[in-house]
Amino acid sequence: MINTGNDSVLQAQLREPAPRQPIRVRGTLIKAVFLFLLVLCTILFLAPFIWLVSASLKTRAEVFNNELLPNPVAWQNYIYVWQAAPMLTWLRNSLVVGVLASAAVTVSCSLIAFGFSYFRFRGRDTLFGLVLATMMLPGVVTMIPVFLVWRSLGQINTLTPLWASNLFGSAFYIFMIRQFYLGLPRELFEAARVDGASYFDLWRVIALPLTRTALIVVFIFEFKASWTDLVKPLIYLQNTNLFTLPLGLKSILDQFGQGGEMQWEVVLAASVIVTVPMIIIFFIGQRYFMDGIATTGIKG
Repeated sequence: MINTGNDSVLQAQLREPAPRQPIRVRGTLIKAVFLFLLVLCTILFLAPFIWLVSASLKTRAEVFNNELLPNPVAWQNYIYVWQAAPMLTWLRNSLVVGVLASAAVTVSCSLIAFGFSYFRFRGRDTLFGLVLATMMLPGVVTMIPVFLVWRSLGQINTLTPLWASNLFGSAFYIFMIRQFYLGLPRELFEAARVDGASYFDLWRVIALPLTRTALIVVFIFEFKASWTDLVKPLIYLQNTNLFTLPLGLKSILDQFGQGGEMQWEVVLAASVIVTVPMIIIFFIGQRYFMDGIATTGIKG
């Protein structure tokens, strides 16, 4: 005799989904490990800056002790830096050079990238390959010829050589922006051409607004590169009032970090002043970095 009741119960149990408790436990464990590694990496990256801020607020005798919290807090280190060096002038010079250099390279690279992405002509890929090949050319190779050019133009000991070279573009930024332009529908440009738009209007009205995220990222990258550049100011500038912050920081190091007294608390306070603006700019532009990654992922 067949027991249909037990068979129906067995079939109902077989249809029930298997318990997912082990899968959930494994997922929670993976998230916990990932969170731990993330916190650990964050601490490792922040530790040098935390030490820098802490040491800059200590007295001269306690700069290199192992205590994290300064006791007492020597706020006068920052006051002394502003009194001993023209920090405000150097900050203004760095801002001027950074903004001009970033704007110049963003506009020039955007124009060049639009030409390589929109126009189709024989030898375009070869010419673009030559542009990319310039990235393999070390900067020290062209340092002396470029210096001779600026000297012949009478621009030594001026801020012009620090930013005007960016008017000729950068191969890396050209490649980066071109990839964004290639993801734009060509039908938009063709429709604008039918309406009578010029090639410059195509770039200005259509291409620029649709790639705003990439352009902002390029601007921030170049601003950071200009802000931390020491080589160019060291080559072209002799007047103290024209120093940028990196060169000014070097002069402070030469003055207070050497010799008999070695006032490292002053040098560290100046280092914090130089570093903080870039941290602020990074947090302001962080969302554009994320938007750029998301946009690239959608296009890919």
